[in-house]
Amino acid sequence: MKMKLLAGLVIALLARSAIAFEPFPIKDIRVEGIQRTEAGTVFSYLPVKVGDTMTDEKAAAAIKALFATGFFKDVRLEIDGQVLVVILDERPAISSLEFTGLKAFKPEDLKKSLREVGLAESRIFDRALVERAEQELKRQYLAQGHYAVQVTTTVTPLERNRVGVNFAVDEGEIAKIRQINIIGASAIAESDLLDLMVLRTPGLLTWYTKNDQYSKQKLSGDLESLRSFYLDRGYLEFNIESTQVSISPDKQDIYITINVTEGEKYTISSVKLAGQLLLPEEELRKLVYVKPGEVFSRERMTETTKAISERLGNEGYAFANVNAAPELDKAKREVAFTVFIDPGRRVYVRRINVTGNTRSRDEVVRRELRQTESAWYDGEKINRSRARVDKLGYFDEVSVETPPVAGTTDQVDMEVKVKEKPTGNIMLGAGFSSAEKFTVSGAVQQQNLFGSGKHVGVQISTSKSNRVYSLSHTDPYFTIDGVSQGFDVYLRNTDTSTLAVGSFGSDSFGGGMRWGIPIAEDDYINLGLAYDRTTLKTDANSPIRYQNYVTQFGAKSNTLLASGGWQQDSRDSLLVTTRGDFRRVTLEVALPGSSATYAKASYQHQYYYPVDKKITLAFNGEIGLAKGYGNKELPFFKNFYAGGIGSVRGFDSGSLGPRDAATSESVGGTKRLIGNAELLFPVPGMGRDTSMRLSAFVDAGNVWGYDSKFSLGSMRYSGGVALSWNSPMGPLKFSYANPFNKKTDDKVQRLQFQMGSVF
Repeated sequence: MKMKLLAGLVIALLARSAIAFEPFPIKDIRVEGIQRTEAGTVFSYLPVKVGDTMTDEKAAAAIKALFATGFFKDVRLEIDGQVLVVILDERPAISSLEFTGLKAFKPEDLKKSLREVGLAESRIFDRALVERAEQELKRQYLAQGHYAVQVTTTVTPLERNRVGVNFAVDEGEIAKIRQINIIGASAIAESDLLDLMVLRTPGLLTWYTKNDQYSKQKLSGDLESLRSFYLDRGYLEFNIESTQVSISPDKQDIYITINVTEGEKYTISSVKLAGQLLLPEEELRKLVYVKPGEVFSRERMTETTKAISERLGNEGYAFANVNAAPELDKAKREVAFTVFIDPGRRVYVRRINVTGNTRSRDEVVRRELRQTESAWYDGEKINRSRARVDKLGYFDEVSVETPPVAGTTDQVDMEVKVKEKPTGNIMLGAGFSSAEKFTVSGAVQQQNLFGSGKHVGVQISTSKSNRVYSLSHTDPYFTIDGVSQGFDVYLRNTDTSTLAVGSFGSDSFGGGMRWGIPIAEDDYINLGLAYDRTTLKTDANSPIRYQNYVTQFGAKSNTLLASGGWQQDSRDSLLVTTRGDFRRVTLEVALPGSSATYAKASYQHQYYYPVDKKITLAFNGEIGLAKGYGNKELPFFKNFYAGGIGSVRGFDSGSLGPRDAATSESVGGTKRLIGNAELLFPVPGMGRDTSMRLSAFVDAGNVWGYDSKFSLGSMRYSGGVALSWNSPMGPLKFSYANPFNKKTDDKVQRLQFQMGSVF
């Protein structure tokens, strides 16, 4: 007999029965039945090879090893003389994965998630993996609110032992939150509590925010918001008893019920300090923001413990432990607090590590840090370091952590983690007006050239009134101690005949150098020297003052300009400012010997005040003065203008102020006063997302001419609403304003917007 079938050999061996065969030396190994798998692959998994003595144990081990690969449905061993014959029945391979009925997901995204559970094209087909894949698909849809999703899988056999797998998906409709009930609330209106929550029933913006779709994470955040709201108003015993989430039989509507117990409102009877104070008690008392007789507020108590911890952190005690222990008097509804202070050991910063700066160089981040290595830990310097890195504008996220060094009790490392963002941008400015209808201007800037922190800007504007070509460059750390240096070169062609200002034309070119010198943490002095050559063009339609200036002083002017100024910036962020000040003084002087000699000065002050965690009140004030000297008057093209974005919204750009008697066009002036007040707040329904903010504003301002004085009575006022959005394609700003005291000859521009794109 040529072939001896080892039928039942494995079963017998595994069962440890008495059935066996005589061991024999393997002269050769032959593999049969494979179509895709290489014979060498089979040999690599076999625990026996030519020359080994075949035994019943080795036969069982060989079959186990081949089954364990997952490549084969059946494995048999036969003996042909002294040749071991391995007969295999391969599992089919997955030739293709296809999806039908997809709307909420892209096929490539689902393929990626299925690959993580083991199902992918070219891999071995396994029915168990298909079932896992179905569950994964359903999980993906359930996370998006498609609770009625149905997935049907079809497996189609193909030639060469392959299969095609198709997932037919019936997504169904997204389930929406139809009702949220808060049971047990009596002291606070249910409507006010619902306004605190991110989850809500369908509304105007929920198509964008998706907040009308149930999320376990969002609900947890909402429950904490409710708890904080009550605890901040004295309800020390507030408790959320239970939460029920139910779905309708058709899986389209979700109902949420929250059961709460409010308890009684408590006032504070006393606050004591205990423990190792280290600092004078009088100084620490100033950091206690809760006072006897006040209604208890967890937020203010948290601010107290945080302020004391941060104050100790400024002295090097990074791990100070400050806890407030309450003692309740339920009869009187009073609570007494003892603030226990344990400063721990004083520590120093061993090493500073910067991570996440894939494009920016380390030095760009490190030169902004105020905490240094091998120095005592200083919480104030660390916070200032984070703020300075954030204000660079190069990063989407900036975080600073100070983990302890393993094996020590007095050392920490400072971990500065950043997330790069696009720092090049293409800015477009646009607006509607009765004159030009639609105007567009643009600029290209790279704020972090090759990750060096240097700024390069190219402006190209081709509106009807202006053509500007300019190049600028700034090195913010020209010297190691932070002195900046930059230059500007420009070519400008102006034609104001289509604007709401006096008609004239000019061709200018020039350039200059500038320097910025730091004199304090947030203070800089700016110096500059520039040259400008301008050729003016006037005609019969130009204002008489313009024509007289050209007749008296000539159409061409060569000017050597010296500039100086002071700037102080303590804003917490340039992108989403919530607190701080910005002050700037500028002075521009045309030096003696220039064709036109004049001086021009301005002062600007911005102030941001956080009303609460979400609302910010912003103020802006500007004043400008200009005058010629040396028996020469101020060149009219250096006049101040007002109206439009950046000054008084609701009025046409540059249209306010003195007008030409003949043409009724604005001619600008030598004095300018601007005031703005704006209340910034999140868009309803956006939750904690600060990328989009609404504002209500009031603007005021005007320009006065050569022979008139500042007059509040002649100011123009407007009010309106604005929307700013740090969108994925860049910053967008929209405003709609209505003038309060429009005069007969004022030109109105109610809708204005500015948009940009990043690269």
